[in-house]
Amino acid sequence: MKRTLTSMICILLCAAILPGCSQQKLAPVATAKPALVYALIAKEVENPYMKKMGEGFKSACKELGVEAIYTGPDSPTPEKQIEVIKEMTKRKVAVIAVAADDVDALEPSLKDAMAQGIKVISLDSAVNKDSRIVHIEQADSEMIGRVLIQAAYKMMGGKGKMAIISATAQATNQNLWIAWMKKELQEYPQKYRDMQLLPVAYGDDLPDKSTAVAKELLSENPDLKMIIAPTVVGMLAAGNVIQEAKSPVLLTGLGLPSEMAPFIKSGVCPWMYLWNPSDIGYLAAYSASALIDGAMNGKKGDTFTAGKLGLKVVIAVADGGTEIMLGDPFKFDRENIDAWKDVY
Repeated sequence: MKRTLTSMICILLCAAILPGCSQQKLAPVATAKPALVYALIAKEVENPYMKKMGEGFKSACKELGVEAIYTGPDSPTPEKQIEVIKEMTKRKVAVIAVAADDVDALEPSLKDAMAQGIKVISLDSAVNKDSRIVHIEQADSEMIGRVLIQAAYKMMGGKGKMAIISATAQATNQNLWIAWMKKELQEYPQKYRDMQLLPVAYGDDLPDKSTAVAKELLSENPDLKMIIAPTVVGMLAAGNVIQEAKSPVLLTGLGLPSEMAPFIKSGVCPWMYLWNPSDIGYLAAYSASALIDGAMNGKKGDTFTAGKLGLKVVIAVADGGTEIMLGDPFKFDRENIDAWKDVY
């Protein structure tokens, strides 16, 4: 009798426990939603300017709660950049932000990315309007080009021979700035009548080649007075060559304060210009997020808030596409370089 009673109690207890056990097993397991991935593709992955841009991009992505990838080719060629674009497309990232090595060559690979739902923007150096939703521009191209020639005029006293060391012959931003430099010279022939501009030299944004180009300019033009380098790689290379040769040639252009401080202090580069490359990357990430969230569509007149950079407006540009402007170029000279050389 005791054994029968014990068995019945066990059966009743199991009956009471089992439904709870069954419910526990059938309860859905919560799964974390995978974070979106934003990819920034540099012109060349080890370029110091691009790396600073990548830092800003990563910082913004962290604020936005998305995963950031900073990548790019090991040399600045469109062929290698296309390989990286295809790799990111295959990985199905949400965003591709690309600093283009060529305005047109990337079009098929970027169109393929957009066809697969990836938001594509360009920054620093644009792709054509059909290869992007919107472009992130550092500063007004006309202002950059004109101010560099105006700076050279003051440094040279309006007389002498000057040269330009650019990045690659296909670099959209470099070519646009140089076009405005030439326009400044053409529009004011009386003012610049005693200044001669040599054919543009290309260092391909490679330190060794830029150094060789600078040495060649000094060697072949003993009467050279000025080098303008609208590229941080070209600026550093030219500064080193001029200083090592103890040449009287002067230098201006677009350089990183951290790299160019010694040349500004020595007088090789009386002053130069740039913007914060970190902010370009930061703005690119927030622009991408606005596209993802539908806060803007990359159309003229669209507005959105870009984190610490505040309200930004999408504007129309000459190529028929649109862009978002970071701001005006900033002048670095002996008076302020110490305050900036440890920043970037």
